[in-house]
Amino acid sequence: MEEQLIFTYSISGDDFTRAGEASSDIKNKLKMLGVDNQAIRKVAISMYEGEINMVIHADGGEITVTISNEEIIMVLADKGPGIADISKAMQEGYSTAPEEVRSLGFGAGMGLPNMKKYSDEFQIESELGVGTTVTMKVHLL
Repeated sequence: MEEQLIFTYSISGDDFTRAGEASSDIKNKLKMLGVDNQAIRKVAISMYEGEINMVIHADGGEITVTISNEEIIMVLADKGPGIADISKAMQEGYSTAPEEVRSLGFGAGMGLPNMKKYSDEFQIESELGVGTTVTMKVHLL
């Protein structure tokens, strides 16, 4: 039976000072485990983008990272407002971030496109008024 490591992170909403802590922590753990640098980079970027999205749009949420010999699976789940038009949200530059968020340097509309670009598998499910769950996988083999 294959061994798996599972890490769970609680992301607080509207706290930009702590945004990025979960992706930074998992990056350090993957380095200690001797994971390939390219895979670490993909995980760190895609997870960071998701983490920022949770802070901006969803009042936080939870990230579960499962590490196995074959892949790293990141499940980002929030109870935010949901995404009205996923295909529009996946377009580079499309953003619903408020102006105060943009003034901080976030909300450029690259979050979801980068999450898809830097993961080997990407799935998004969203329901208005319920929340959004993004599942990303980075293959290690």
